[in-house]
Amino acid sequence: MFSQELWLENEKKCAVVWKSKQGRKRQELLAMALGVMVGVKGGWLWPPLKLFACSQISSLVPRAALTHKDNHFNYEKTHKFKIHTFRGPHWCEYCANFMWGIITQGVRCSDCGLNVHKQCSKHVPNDCQPDLKRIKKVYCCDLTTLIKAHNTQRPMVVDICIWEIEAKEISIADQRLETVHEMLMLLPPAHYETLWYLMIHLKKVTMNEKDNFMNAENLGIVFGPTLMRPPEDRTLTTLHDMQYQKLIVQILIENEDVLF
Repeated sequence: MFSQELWLENEKKCAVVWKSKQGRKRQELLAMALGVMVGVKGGWLWPPLKLFACSQISSLVPRAALTHKDNHFNYEKTHKFKIHTFRGPHWCEYCANFMWGIITQGVRCSDCGLNVHKQCSKHVPNDCQPDLKRIKKVYCCDLTTLIKAHNTQRPMVVDICIWEIEAKEISIADQRLETVHEMLMLLPPAHYETLWYLMIHLKKVTMNEKDNFMNAENLGIVFGPTLMRPPEDRTLTTLHDMQYQKLIVQILIENEDVLF
């Protein structure tokens, strides 16, 4: 019984000594990387460094396990790694091992800030999640980077510009129709009814465009000079007005059900 208790006590002592040596070895390795001599006088530097290292490692999340829950539009994006010199101790966010050296210890993604070993950067998945704090421009910027940074399907500037243009176009397609309708109301009844009946027929013609190749624009070119003939027969005036004659007849055909 005595020998067994003595054996267990010796085992515990050996384990404590082994852990102490392992801890000492780790301190020396880290000190070499930081250029710090470990000794009695410099021993006070280790505890805060140890706390910093533990907190940094515990916060590391393997990028391969990240999901795109926050990004509804799941676009793949490669990291934009650049060689970087880190101040103070840093650990690779891919393999969680220490980055050795005084300068150029690893690489950093300029879009999301991921810090990894240069050799680890070849194995990092295409899961870059750009940070808006790092994206300083909208134009001359990678499209996927911009989309993922704003969590949208398209760059916001494209949506805003198109909305503005379409809103103005609709406001103008409305003013134009209102003006044409007012002019139609000034026609004598016989002219109005005849023009309406003709527009109904021409609209039916456009429904067979695949066979007759006659859309509203082509019909406007054909019927414009006939229906919109100027009061004075002047060649130059007629040539100048042809584009407007075509446009008015095209509008009448396309919007027959609204204008009449």
